Amino acid sequence: MDFHGIDLNLLVAFDALMNEQSVTRAATQVGVSQPAMSAALSRLRKLFGDPLFMRSAEGLTPTARARELAEPIARALQQLESTLVKKPEFVPGKASFTFKLGLSDYPAFALLPSLLQALGKTAPGVSLNVQAFNDRDQAVDLLDAGLIDAAVGVPPTHADARILMRPVLQDEFVTIVAHGNPAARRGMNMKNYLELPHVLVSPEGELHGIVDQALAQQGKRRTLALTLPQMFAVPAIVAKTDMTATVLKRVALHAQTGRKLVLFPPPVPLPRVEFDLIWHRRSDTHPAQVWLRKFIGERAALL
Repeated sequence: MDFHGIDLNLLVAFDALMNEQSVTRAATQVGVSQPAMSAALSRLRKLFGDPLFMRSAEGLTPTARARELAEPIARALQQLESTLVKKPEFVPGKASFTFKLGLSDYPAFALLPSLLQALGKTAPGVSLNVQAFNDRDQAVDLLDAGLIDAAVGVPPTHADARILMRPVLQDEFVTIVAHGNPAARRGMNMKNYLELPHVLVSPEGELHGIVDQALAQQGKRRTLALTLPQMFAVPAIVAKTDMTATVLKRVALHAQTGRKLVLFPPPVPLPRVEFDLIWHRRSDTHPAQVWLRKFIGERAALL
């Protein structure tokens, strides 16, 4: 490949196309017309001798060559930008800014109160605009569309190189029954567990959860009496019925009906649940965004 006379704007266009996986959104990001971005894609294909992006129902799908190029090109552009363009420093105590944050139900419950308390002390001029999502992949759609700056939720299933993430929050499962339930006295072994009617929390409407997967590996199956999408309604339901549920520990401990519940370790091994901080590569080096992600990580670490 002859690098003589290469237009660096082509690399900027490639990075935008990789980030957005849409000619229209990439053009908006770079600040050019859609025809200009299409022309840049044609030149990129000729330059690298590869289609780079194939059209699909989801948009532009990067080829293997594009994925190979994505990280080094993004890193080179970031180094050039840091060398040539001095970004304004973000001073939280003086900033007047609104961050758009995507939160699924559990991080909103576990993280948001502490986060807002700390923001009031550290950055009183900073506010949050929170958008809820339930489907784990919806966070990616919101980031792609620029509707949120970052998200905290279960890791998405179809993240790509344009989506960055790191773990910030964990919890473990507990099995709960009402104080008056005979199982509260007998203990929660496998036999007692399988004899009880169960509540399944499924935000995405599925009838088979992580507990069912673990039981199936042992050749066992539980009886579902109720499936619902709202996690935080479960402790109150269990407290007033003969049902049991396996929920995240913080949900059980902080429920208003917590004193009416008995908590047991689940009789089947379950992994800890991880919630990730998720953001788009386009905002990876923006000073305000870097500060926000660091701040969220610090608050989550204290929970």
